[in-house]
Amino acid sequence: QVQLVESGGGLVQPGGSLRLSCAPSGSIFSIGSMDWSRQAPGKQRELVAAITTGGSTNYADSVKGRFTISRDNAKNTIYLQMNSLEPEDTAVYYCHTDKIETHQGLIEAGAWGRGTQVTVSS
Repeated sequence: QVQLVESGGGLVQPGGSLRLSCAPSGSIFSIGSMDWSRQAPGKQRELVAAITTGGSTNYADSVKGRFTISRDNAKNTIYLQMNSLEPEDTAVYYCHTDKIETHQGLIEAGAWGRGTQVTVSS
């Protein structure tokens, strides 16, 4: 089973920046549309940003103008550039895809990462 792995989380001061990455745990043939979501203690899970295989993007109002989602299809990797971070951005960030195809032709309907912690604090 192929899984996604997030990286790049950490502690940053308000106004700072972080860049999250998400990639499959092993070599794959292709990956579908992908997205980032987050969940903070005591809050509902929130879809942060999404990107299609063609590069079309969508953002939650809470992060629009501050976050940028992108993908590198050659590396089957997506990124979330987070600028002007606020304490309210503190959460565990998860990545997700709707499709993974292996080199052997096997297809997973979807996959999720285990999450990476982002903490914004002075």
